[in-house]
Amino acid sequence: MTESRAGTLTLALALFLGAAAIDLPAQRGGGRGGVQVMTLTTSAWADGGTIPARHAQPGGDVPPALSWSNVPETAASFVLVVHDLDAATGPGTDDTLHWLVWNIPGAARALPEGVPQGAELADGSRQISATGPNYRGPAAPASGPPHHYVFELFALDATLDVPGVGATPAQTRAAVMAAMAGHVRGKAVYTGLYKRP
Repeated sequence: MTESRAGTLTLALALFLGAAAIDLPAQRGGGRGGVQVMTLTTSAWADGGTIPARHAQPGGDVPPALSWSNVPETAASFVLVVHDLDAATGPGTDDTLHWLVWNIPGAARALPEGVPQGAELADGSRQISATGPNYRGPAAPASGPPHHYVFELFALDATLDVPGVGATPAQTRAAVMAAMAGHVRGKAVYTGLYKRP
């Protein structure tokens, strides 16, 4: 088998199994090894369960407490992305951003309930959502099925030089995701469902 065909098969297998399942070749991820699977949890609801009204827009938009474990030793910072997979935006190629927090310190293992609003937090973390520098709770309409709200936590081997102000939420999200390239060392995912009563 040729080297290029082997590389193509390895990449196809990675896409099928998920990048965390195998160690990708050196040209993927800067040759620093695979992406470690971390664990993300909240006591507010079971993974895949219904998000309580308290953490939704109708209930006050209170950010849930989150904690994580099995963190790579190389973690210098974390990025949290919360998005609604079922709410397309723009030309339909993106989804609704409910919370993006980046530059969470590498020593952190949790976010408390009720993280305050503001572009930059006391620990140096920065945050944004589709509506401003804050958590935006779920608000899927009562008609139709519940929406899937995905909480993705990434461990990075660097901090990101992306400002919290000066750009639209979509531009900031794109800048954070671009800056993460080649620095992701761990990932965890947690999901909640919600629709208005």
